Amino acid sequence: MPIFLLSPPVARFCGGEKVERGDMRKVVLVFFVELSNIFSGTGVVMAEYYMTQAGYDKLRAELEHMEQVEMPEILERIATARAEGDLKENAEYHGARESQGMLEAKMNDLRYKLSVAEIVDESTIPTDIVAFGCTVRVKDLDYDEEESLTLVGAGEEDSSVGKIQVSSPLASGLLGKKVGEVAEVKVPAGLLRLEILEITRG
Repeated sequence: MPIFLLSPPVARFCGGEKVERGDMRKVVLVFFVELSNIFSGTGVVMAEYYMTQAGYDKLRAELEHMEQVEMPEILERIATARAEGDLKENAEYHGARESQGMLEAKMNDLRYKLSVAEIVDESTIPTDIVAFGCTVRVKDLDYDEEESLTLVGAGEEDSSVGKIQVSSPLASGLLGKKVGEVAEVKVPAGLLRLEILEITRG
């Protein structure tokens, strides 16, 4: 049976760098989740970010570490490289400047998410419909397979344990559904038909 090599993010979720053809459905779903998380993190999908207090605090801590630790280190590298003289052939200088730009972009992204964050009280999360903060057990009607997904806010997503951003296309297709209903979600490979089996809090 043919063997496929997976990219590191997908391999991390699937538990290995290689997968047989029979397991490709899982890979396609995981890849879609990864893309969903990426695009939902750009600010394009929604104007505000729903988060738990824990998720907000995590992003706040990440931003503070970038501002207080990572950026000063990069600025020190730039200053040291500049002191060496000619910058045209100074690879360390240009590398540090590139790192500075990338870090500034990450910091701006976190500042935006925190500025529009909507903190949700976890005790108010309903269990009669799929909503932010809930864990939903679904059944793929085409492959007769079950899996659990937890709808979380920015900074809390982790596809390796089934945590997806509530703003992602996959989560959006599940929102508002009740037990027994079927969600239809468009994915690169076609259409996912997921029956809602159970809804629990967190």
